[in-house]
Amino acid sequence: MNLYQFDSFHNTDNMPVLFLGHGSPMNAIEENEFVRGFQTIATTIPKPAAILCISAHWETKGTFVTAMQNPPTIHDFGGFPKALFDVQYPAPGSPELARETKQLITQTTVELDDKWGLDHGAWSVIKHLYPHADIPVVQLSIDYTKSPRYHFELAAQLSRLRQKGVLIIGSGNMVHNLRMVAWNKLNEEFAYDWAMEANEKMKAWLADGDFDPLIDFRAQGKAFDLAIPTPEHYLPLLYAVALKEKNERITLFNDKPLAGSLTMTSLKID
Repeated sequence: MNLYQFDSFHNTDNMPVLFLGHGSPMNAIEENEFVRGFQTIATTIPKPAAILCISAHWETKGTFVTAMQNPPTIHDFGGFPKALFDVQYPAPGSPELARETKQLITQTTVELDDKWGLDHGAWSVIKHLYPHADIPVVQLSIDYTKSPRYHFELAAQLSRLRQKGVLIIGSGNMVHNLRMVAWNKLNEEFAYDWAMEANEKMKAWLADGDFDPLIDFRAQGKAFDLAIPTPEHYLPLLYAVALKEKNERITLFNDKPLAGSLTMTSLKID
């Protein structure tokens, strides 16, 4: 692996890695058990020098990394209260981290982006971890033309960043089927049988360190086809687990289903 040196980032022990089940954008302005889970997990992590976030909500053809000094807060949703659209998360960017990410990824060309910003997959959860918006945040896009294994292998190339104080966050949902949401149980802890089956199998493979079936999720049967009808919310999980080292453990939190066809299951690797 290329061992590029940051000019202003110091060597650190391996930073943890997070996968955050971000759920509804309303979690950005609500006080609930999932928000408390995000707040609590932040207290167990050394303060990062910067954050690299892989969000379900930035899909591109090709791979891009935000490289602006001041990324805008993107309200990439509709039909929610004005209070949610009023939220700003003015965290700085880090052109330096963007360039480093570009250099570390050798299996494709990474383009520096000056048009995106922080979408709600990033800011709606990061604001609970670091409410003062004082940690630089960079986003890495998901190339929708590529396979799950491609993303897993690309993510592994980011491991050097962990030794420079960078907190890598995947933000999505392990089970995410909006078309089958039980709207009458929107805020209730409830899962369809297929959602529970898929979530429990995912957790068992995570506990065993058996990532191949997680990568090959399209071969795992009907429950997985329903749990992951499109891959964008699931792929950030692969970005997180690809960075796990042999001596590290996976700790679950916010491990609950909602509205039948969503799970908020989140994890920390350290």
